[in-house]
Amino acid sequence: MELVIENLRAGYGKVQVLWDVNLRLAEGEFVAVIGANGAGKTTTLRAVSGLLRPGGGRVTLKGQDLTRLSPTQIVKLGLGHVPEGRELFPGMTVLENLELGASIRDEARTRKNETLAQVQELFPRLAERRSQLAGTLSGGEQQMLAVGRALMSCPKVLLVDEPSLGLSPLLTQTVFRALKAVNATGVGVLLVEQNVMQSLQLAERAYVLENGRVVNEGLGRDLLTDPSVREAYLAL
Repeated sequence: MELVIENLRAGYGKVQVLWDVNLRLAEGEFVAVIGANGAGKTTTLRAVSGLLRPGGGRVTLKGQDLTRLSPTQIVKLGLGHVPEGRELFPGMTVLENLELGASIRDEARTRKNETLAQVQELFPRLAERRSQLAGTLSGGEQQMLAVGRALMSCPKVLLVDEPSLGLSPLLTQTVFRALKAVNATGVGVLLVEQNVMQSLQLAERAYVLENGRVVNEGLGRDLLTDPSVREAYLAL
């Protein structure tokens, strides 16, 4: 098993958000986490990537315990994170932002030119904008850059938080196609996404979070036809 989350508890100050969350991602698998706003989806990703210190439970990547490691240490072990809000460096160019993504892992530094070519093939717009300041890009271009920067670290597993937020349907499809292409190369993807229909169509498996707890899980195609999921998230 590539990524294992066991009995994860986390929150902010005295407010607990996650209650004994259990998720698993096999090597090269595409898994989605769906749920309403405030369900704990973003908190889950932040706790996995080290941006938020868990209050309990355990997270392992290929058997290596991540629970008490820093975000930098976790990236070095092969986990990439595309956070909600992108968190780019607006005063730096597209190329500089991408190169920063390759600066932490030895493998990423060694393969920087090769990976850069792959990212620019995946997102040709980034090649066209490579000398442009990140802060002047459109929302869709910034999302491409955020994904590209995470890929520059040569991750084994990629966490992606709300990639379609604020994007047009056309740009959303571009980003989703790119994530599927990345997954096809063997990179595991754990996706948190407000677009439940597309998430379940993309993902092999999915988990449903409600109030910080996993309340349902299964194959993406099965959850698409699950009456409780359809009523709660698809308005069907």
